[in-house]
Order: sequence, then C-alpha cells, then structure tokens
Amino acid sequence: MSRRSAGFVNSWAEAQRQYQRQIEAEQRRRREESREARHYQRRADQEYREYRQAEARQRTAELDEQVAALQGLLGAGCQAPAFSATALKRADEITPFDPGPLAWPVRMPDPNQYQAQGGWTAGRRAQAQAEARARFERDLQAAQLAEAQRLQQLATAQRDHEQRAEAQRTEVRRHNAGIDEATSGVRRGDPESVVEYFSAALYSSAAWPEGFPRQVAAAFDPAARQLVLEWELPRYEVVPEAKSVRYVPSQNQDKETARPVTQRRALYREVLAQSVLLVLRQLFAADEFGILDSVALNGFVDAPDPATGRPAHIFLATVMAQRSAFADLHLEQVDPTSCLTGALRGQLSAKPDQLASVRPSRQPRDVGNRVVSHGADGDEPDLYEMDPIEFESLVAELFRAMGMQAVTTQRSNDGGVDVDAQDPTPIRGGKIVVQVKRYRNTVPPTAVRDLYGTVQDAGANKGVLVTTSGFGPGAHTFARGKPLELIAGGELVDLLHRHGLRGRLGERGAPAPAQPDTASDDYNVLGMTWSGRVALDVCALVCRGNQVLSEDHFVFFNNAQTPDGAVRAVPASAPDKAAIRVAFEALPSAADRLVMVAAVDPETNPDADLSAFTDAGIRLLDPSMTELGRLEVSDGRAGETALVLGSFRHRASGDWDFVLGGKGYAGGLEELVQDYGIEVE
Repeated sequence: MSRRSAGFVNSWAEAQRQYQRQIEAEQRRRREESREARHYQRRADQEYREYRQAEARQRTAELDEQVAALQGLLGAGCQAPAFSATALKRADEITPFDPGPLAWPVRMPDPNQYQAQGGWTAGRRAQAQAEARARFERDLQAAQLAEAQRLQQLATAQRDHEQRAEAQRTEVRRHNAGIDEATSGVRRGDPESVVEYFSAALYSSAAWPEGFPRQVAAAFDPAARQLVLEWELPRYEVVPEAKSVRYVPSQNQDKETARPVTQRRALYREVLAQSVLLVLRQLFAADEFGILDSVALNGFVDAPDPATGRPAHIFLATVMAQRSAFADLHLEQVDPTSCLTGALRGQLSAKPDQLASVRPSRQPRDVGNRVVSHGADGDEPDLYEMDPIEFESLVAELFRAMGMQAVTTQRSNDGGVDVDAQDPTPIRGGKIVVQVKRYRNTVPPTAVRDLYGTVQDAGANKGVLVTTSGFGPGAHTFARGKPLELIAGGELVDLLHRHGLRGRLGERGAPAPAQPDTASDDYNVLGMTWSGRVALDVCALVCRGNQVLSEDHFVFFNNAQTPDGAVRAVPASAPDKAAIRVAFEALPSAADRLVMVAAVDPETNPDADLSAFTDAGIRLLDPSMTELGRLEVSDGRAGETALVLGSFRHRASGDWDFVLGGKGYAGGLEELVQDYGIEVE
C-alpha cells in the first residue's frame, strides 16, 4: 500500500472513531438524562405517595377527632355554664359622645400675619396696607363662618347622640323589664313563661356542637311541676360511616375502611343517650327558681316513617326524670346508655339506625288537654267504690280519649275480655283486648297468665290489664317481652287526668301509705362493675335457703325495694354501673341469704348474651361511699342471659359471708327466678 493510501485509511479510521465516540457520548448523555428523569420521577412519585398518605392519615385523624368529640359530648357539655335569667339582661352602658374633628375650634387668622408688603412710596404703602386689611377681614369672616358651622354641627351631633342614647336606654329598660316579667312568670309557675324560659335555656346553650339540631316543643304542667318536651336528636349520619382512610398506590386512590355496623350503632346510641342527659342537665341547671320537680323528655328525629313513607317524628329515646334522682348523678363519670336506661329507667331505641322507635312517655299535647285533679270539686269518683260496669265504661272512654276505638263487652260470654279496643296506628296498632280488675290487693300472676292466653285465643296484637291496685314481681316478670301491658292504679289515675277524665283512689286527704324507715346509717352499698357495653339488670333476692321469702322480697326493675326497705336499688356512682343498698341487720329474721343476680336487659340489648360480661366485681361501700372491699364474681358465658353472681349468707356467728355463684341461665331472668320459687309460668 502506498503512503497516500495508508494516510487516507488512517484519516478515515480516525473519523470513524470520532463519530463512534460522538455516538457513545450521545448515548451516555441520553442514559444519564433517562436516569435523572427516572430518579426525578421516583422522587416525585415518592413525594406524591407521601403526600397522599399524609392526607389519608389526616383524614383518619379527623375521623378520630370527630368520634372523640361525639364520645365526649356529655363531658364537654357539663363544662358549659348554666343558663341564667340574669345573663339575659343588658347593661345600661352608653358609649360616651365622641365629637371627632368637631371638637377642634376653627383657627382664627392672626393680624400679625397680614402685614403690608412692598411700597416705596407713601401712596403705595397705604394701598398695600389696605389690601392686607382686606385679606385679613375676608379670612376672618370665613373662619368665623366655619366656626359657627362647626358649633352648629357639634350641637346637632350632641343632640343626635343623646337621642340615640335615650332610645338605647329605653330599649334596655324595656328589655330588662321584659326579662323581669318573664322570670316573675316563671316564679309564679305561669306555663307560657316557664316554657319560654326553658326553651331559651336550650336554644342559647353553647354545649351543642355545630350542626346539632335545636328543635323543641314543650308544655308545663304546674300541678305536677313537670316540664314536658320533645327535643330533636341528631340523625344517624352524625356518626362517621368511615373508620379510617388509607392511600392505595397501585390504584392511586384513597380507600375508606367502613366502621362496623354494630360499632356505629353503639356509638349512635351513646350520642343519643348523651344528648338526652345533656338536655336534662341544662334544664335542671337553669332552674334557679326551683320550679321543676321532674322533666318528661322525648327525643325524636324527623325522618320518613318506615311504614308510610310520610315525614314524621320518630321517637328514639324517652325518659321521665325526677329532680331528686337526677341530682344524685355524677354525669362526667357515668356510662350514658346505662345511666339513661338504668339509673333513670328511660328507654333508648335498640336499633336507632333503623329508626326502631320507642313509645314516648308523656307528650306536650297531653298537657293541654289535661284536667288537673288537685283542688277539683268533690264530684271526682272514687275508683274503688265505682260500679264495676261504670268502671269498665270509664276505661273504655279512656281508650277512646287516647285515639282508639273501644267498646265494653257483654257481661256473659266475653271470653275474658272487658273492653275491645282497636288502635289505628300503622304497624304498631291493631286489636287490643283489655281486662279490668277493680282490686285493692296486688293482682296475682295468674291473672296476667290468663290475659296472655286470651290474647292468643283472640288473635289480638296486645293485651292490657288495668287495675286499681298494683302488680308483683311475678306478674311483671311474666309480662316482660310479651305483648302485654300492665297499668297499675297510680298510672291509671294519671292517664285519666291527662285525657280530661276524672278518678281517684280512696278518700280525699287520706294519709299516704307509710314508707319504710330509711334514715338509719347502718347499711352498705353493693356497687356492681363490669367490662363491656352490655346493658344489665342487677337484682337481689332475700331468701331462706333457695326460696325467696315473697315476691315483694325480689328487688328488680319493677320493685325498687323490699317492704321493710332493708334492700333497695339505688343510683350507681362511677365506676359502678349498678348498685344495691343493703341494711344487713334490718333483714327479716327468717332470711339467711341475700342472692345477687344479673340479667341482660332484653329491651336494650335484645340479641345480647353474657359473653360481654367480663372483669366483673362487687364493691362493698359504706354510707360515705368509701370502699371497704371488693368481691370478684364469675364472668358471663356465651348463650347465657342471666347469672347468679353469688350470695351473702348469714352465719351462726352473726356475720354475713359472700359465697361465689356462677350458675348461668339461657332463659334469662324468668328461668332464674323460678329456681327461687317465684311463679312466672
């Protein structure tokens, strides 16, 4: 190869290598840019994921805060100041008059500032002096005119301020006089004034969270010193449907974890119970005049009736609270649901999320139609002495006054039915058979069993037993959970008066039945504690061996104390959820044991068993509520709805020792009490 050809090849090869280096450099640049782009994208993706995850955590925290606020509704509400009529008054404070720029007088011109300027000759100086005086006079007149205008405007402003101040003082005096008149009406027990005052107490309260309803309808019964009201409760939607939120990168979306239905329902029931207790607390706290002895409260939501689809008040909670009982509660420490349904014996819908209603107690419209029996003339009949046929007719008239169709039956072949009634209410209404017992002694359980048989034979929806006397524990226990309603004498008289009818029990002015002596300080309180949210009835039986002394010695939800008052149910103080007061030395001499039992409340927890009854114990307290000791009891078991906790047994030494129980019953309280000789079936 020649030199020339070799140089050409080398040049060509070098050019090729240079081109190859350029291609490789470009490939490296592109790979680097690709790596940087991927790194940037990963960093951006990571930052985006972190942002979305932080956002999801924030939403979860907000849900937790919302739930915590709902759970703490009662505690926070108890910290709000009580409503006071004095707080409604306005202060007679008038803003002082502020003249502003009008306070400053117009500055008058200074003659020394108006000296003649120039003029070398006498004539020119005289002319300059005349011109200076003319300017001064002109400016002085302008300033004097401006000052006169200022003084006129100042006087007008002062006059206007005084007129406004007097109008404000007049309005304050009128407002305060109205408050004085209204509070004077409350002191007198004027129904309109009382309703207006306590409605204002609820409306103005700062205890309710934003968005909670404040609809109220109320009436006042001056004879009973009772405020009767309906209060709107929050809807089910107040409890968040979602429990938590998490970000799912693969789908690039947030995913909500639903709150379990049972948990959401339990929290909603707790919110309803807290709302009812908070209304009661606000009303009693606002009663600085001592006008209320009790409050009948029905909590409702406005929603389509599940039966008709039409808008309706659906009652989810009801309670009739006495001031004396409510005053003993420590609201900051109670379990709201247990307090409402246990200590106050109110009702709370078992499934409020499904608008399962409760039967309201006394309603405002009942008060307006009520004829007060206190102080009435002497023609009010004594139900004890009334002719039996007239008594049945009166009961039929009562049912008609309550909005039902009712007729008395023939005296023969009536099939055990004294009054046939028809309730037109959809779903819950239907045929009702009524039996009337004009007794002076306690109605025996056999009468309740006979009524139940009549209901079944007649294909009725409900049976009602009306009496002038009362019912024992066996009758109440048998009726529980069945389509039966027992109306004792006192309740009958109250119903008659509510609906404009007349009736009394016994002679006017007759002394009230003697109450057992409860003044002794020689007693103990047995406080019952347990974990879990299951609603329980804690009961006591005064026994000899395994037999209760009598039905009246069974203390439970419908029999608050024994005849001698030695054993009685009392409001529980935290941490207890139920309490029984016992004067061991005052127990009957025939008694050798006090049996403590617990049973699921079928109205509050119809599907529950005792599997949630854990960490249970009995606190032994002295009259000052000082804990003397603690007794452990057996936990509940699945499938059981009643349990013998244990018994206090009287020893030969005179002491009472506790013996642990543990026997459970699937058939609830009915099955349990039969083992102790109480007739149920």
